[in-house]
Amino acid sequence: MPTSDPRYPIGEFEPQPFSIPTKVEWLADLKFLPLALENAILNLNEDQLHTPYRDGGWTVHQLIHHVADSHMNAYIRFKLALTEDNPTIKTYEEQLWAEMNDVVKLPVNISLTLLHALHARWYEALKYVSDDDWNNRTVFHPGQKKVVRLWSLLGTYAWHGKHHVAHIAALRERNGW
Repeated sequence: MPTSDPRYPIGEFEPQPFSIPTKVEWLADLKFLPLALENAILNLNEDQLHTPYRDGGWTVHQLIHHVADSHMNAYIRFKLALTEDNPTIKTYEEQLWAEMNDVVKLPVNISLTLLHALHARWYEALKYVSDDDWNNRTVFHPGQKKVVRLWSLLGTYAWHGKHHVAHIAALRERNGW
């Protein structure tokens, strides 16, 4: 649901009860995110890519690299959840990661290429997860100090991709790009 808050153009993530239709939707969101990001930045020039998507926010360039960083971490979190009993996941300093040389110096196509490969593997791993595992497999998130179900992680990352695509779309609309 869209909001007037530029930080959350599609609203904040709202957990949903498990359902097959929602599972299919969220898995498709993950599968097609790399293409959605590519389309979101289509024909943007370097100046546009280095424009913050909102006041106080990252540039589009940083945002694309951030999604790759975030989703690499997410992929590992899912693999841990599917192979271990309630593993403690590793948090990371995303703001500091967004300022590292690989983000600053490399073009966004590097992260887009990475995302295509990563999401193909991620989708393939997740499409076979049983309904019981979606509800019963968990991770411990030390930053939130709580146990998180695999189902909630799926929703979070499906939302996360759409959230950042919407940031880019809002920037393009505001600037008439």
